[in-house]
Amino acid sequence: MPLPLVITEDPDLLDDLLRLAAAGGTEVDLAADPAAARARYPSAPLILIGSDQAAGCLRAGMPRRPGVLVVGLNPIDDDVWDFAESLGAEHLALLPEAEPWVVDRITAAIQPPAAGRAIAVIGGRGGAGASTLAGGLAVTAVRRGLRTLLLDADPLGGGLDLVLGWERLSGLRWPALAEAGGHIDPPALLGALPQRGDLVLLSFARDGLTAVPSDVMAGALAAAHARRDVTVMDLPRHLDDAATLALQAADQAVLVVPAELRAAAAAARVAAVARLHCPDLSVVVRGPAPGRLKPREVARSLGLPLAGALRPEESLRNGLERGDAPTQDGRGPLAELCGRLIARLLVAKSEAVA
Repeated sequence: MPLPLVITEDPDLLDDLLRLAAAGGTEVDLAADPAAARARYPSAPLILIGSDQAAGCLRAGMPRRPGVLVVGLNPIDDDVWDFAESLGAEHLALLPEAEPWVVDRITAAIQPPAAGRAIAVIGGRGGAGASTLAGGLAVTAVRRGLRTLLLDADPLGGGLDLVLGWERLSGLRWPALAEAGGHIDPPALLGALPQRGDLVLLSFARDGLTAVPSDVMAGALAAAHARRDVTVMDLPRHLDDAATLALQAADQAVLVVPAELRAAAAAARVAAVARLHCPDLSVVVRGPAPGRLKPREVARSLGLPLAGALRPEESLRNGLERGDAPTQDGRGPLAELCGRLIARLLVAKSEAVA
């Protein structure tokens, strides 16, 4: 695995960074200047740019990327703050005050990624119940002891915080993350989101942002892959650039289709696009079926495997109105289906590892 990259010619700063790296359990890759660092810059898990080299890295046109810190000995020149911002650095860390934090960042950077799995949920038409299924999957994953992120990628949806009953829970939403430009390291990002236990939520606010910038979505997906066992994504039927990125990152995708002829016809168009980005696409058919359309008939018409069928649940509907998260009691048809889907996701993960 590549080592953290340190770029500095300051001997005092270098001694401190070598000491902090040793405290974090690793050696480092050293470069005296941007020219020496350029070949290793893209692949390093963490880049520590000395304050003496910040201006040089900016002049050299080093590419913007996640995992870049500017580190200096306190006090530093005011210009260094501007250089750090222009480089897209996540933080400017001043030693010795920031030493414990720098050790934590080094330790996090050298840990092997969690290689978490991701499942996407898409509604075959409006009101199909995709958000409820996504919420149920996330709650079920946490009940199985999995660190889970529930990611809302549908800007025109009702908001997954409402599905969970978390609308009053504090934490960052997409607009605040977009303002930061996505340049937040994974532990800081996940720690700033609304959460309870092992379930973390990234959703839209009630106003403001109506689309997620692609680079911000990419940063969130990278954090989820590195730090969560499971990511559940609620995607819109009409994929924008950010939702397309999310679907491409999914190991599996589920299309939710009401058991109605018109809904199946609408879902066929959604399926045709979705399977271009995620080949492992299956369908969940939701009742009731006014025309007695069977789930297997819906799946056959779409040319997709049937992942399951859902019958109406009065208790689920009433619980959502009260602010109860779906499947939180682990009972009912939705909970049973979510259990099977999460188990399938985990089996696919174990097979991939083997």
